[in-house]
Amino acid sequence: MRPTQATEHQAAVPQPGPCPVPPSGSPVRVRPDGGTGETVGGIPAGLEDAGVVDADVPAAVGRVLDHALADRVARAHAVDALFAEELAGAVARFTRAGGKRTRSQLLWWTLRACGGTDEVPVAAALRIGAALELLQTCALVHDDVMDGSALRRGRPTLHTDLRTRYAGSATPERVGRFAEAGGVLAGDLALVWSDDMVAETPLSCPTGAVVRRLWSDLRTEMVAGQYLDVQGQITGSYSLVRALRAACLKSGRYSVERPLALGAALAGADDATAHALSCAGLAIGTAFQLRDDLDDVFAPSRRTGKPSGGDIREGKPTCLVAVAHVRAEARGDRLALAVLRRSLGDARLTEAGLDRVRDVLIRTGARTAVESRIDRLVAQGLRRLDGVLPEHGAGHRLRRLLASVTDGAAPDDGSPPPTTDTVVTDDGSSPPATDTAVPDHSSPPPTTDTAAPDHSSPPPTTDTAVSVPLAFSGTKECGR
Repeated sequence: MRPTQATEHQAAVPQPGPCPVPPSGSPVRVRPDGGTGETVGGIPAGLEDAGVVDADVPAAVGRVLDHALADRVARAHAVDALFAEELAGAVARFTRAGGKRTRSQLLWWTLRACGGTDEVPVAAALRIGAALELLQTCALVHDDVMDGSALRRGRPTLHTDLRTRYAGSATPERVGRFAEAGGVLAGDLALVWSDDMVAETPLSCPTGAVVRRLWSDLRTEMVAGQYLDVQGQITGSYSLVRALRAACLKSGRYSVERPLALGAALAGADDATAHALSCAGLAIGTAFQLRDDLDDVFAPSRRTGKPSGGDIREGKPTCLVAVAHVRAEARGDRLALAVLRRSLGDARLTEAGLDRVRDVLIRTGARTAVESRIDRLVAQGLRRLDGVLPEHGAGHRLRRLLASVTDGAAPDDGSPPPTTDTVVTDDGSSPPATDTAVPDHSSPPPTTDTAAPDHSSPPPTTDTAVSVPLAFSGTKECGR
């Protein structure tokens, strides 16, 4: 064994056995990078105190990520310096610069709302929260490659950086292919690191089995949702049922429901509590995706960090577009259908062309219907937590976080979102259109004085797994 191999072998974190249970009353203490900073349960010292983490959850998760990423990049250097600098280092930088850490915050506040305070579940929650951030890096980097996006969070995407770095090394086509391959590999590396974080987290046998099953399901659902997304683009299918299904898998489960479920599992929550959290998460997570669909078209680029109208140019079968199709067809609006048919999937669509699509989305009532449904789904989800979580403390923090995940990017001029008084019918159709166009996409569409039918109020909750019935479609239960 070469000396470098011996060093790496000694520094590696021991792979957990089938039942990695820390000794009672003695938290696992390891030095995963052989450095001087002792860790407790695989997290930086000091973070085992839940109260310390409560004060700033994103910062605590950031510290765990810094610790883990430094170790991973050091290991990558031992493999190959070029690989470490151009790929592993890029993944680490992207992850450190992450967004609001929403998924890891959801996991943390669920743990706390369910009574998790001991060092072992606290350490596990922070590590798995960090793993969620790495998984999000994988999803975003791969998404940017698939969509051909040049910007992410206001900066060049990872594969765009590679293309720029190697410009002139070969023909533009070959450099482009290389950059995309590099992006795929970078996403794969982030996925590997996220799995490592979960696999190396000390958990008791019953909890470990539940957590790893949830983690497995989460990853599979994320990929399934993404596949439905790209499959819809190539087939040109704008079915509301399929659009909602993709939204549930791509975001409802992955972004909200599963982080809540992981937090509940780590805290040892009972079945009734876990079920209520799952139902709430699916409803609010689906609303989160609907908000993202709206923001892509209507929010200014400087708020979203990426060009406006990317979903339209890529021809993504979002619920927003599906509702516009249904309504335009129901009203025989051939002009609106022509605009959608001509614009969706047009990579060269101009800003003027995008404005025409925005006008269709407003005039058909699609924007209003989606805004209205977001509000209903959030209200439905929060109601599922009534009597389940404490009203104050961590329970209040979790509710507030869940209510905020669909806030989205505000209109550029600070104008309010569309009003929600427009009638929304079960088949996706709308009342007869007026001749009034609304060219300013940042302004709300005109309201009507027609009272909304009974189904405009949130549907009653049931004791079964939550379904997400959109008021503008007769969809079946989402993913159950």
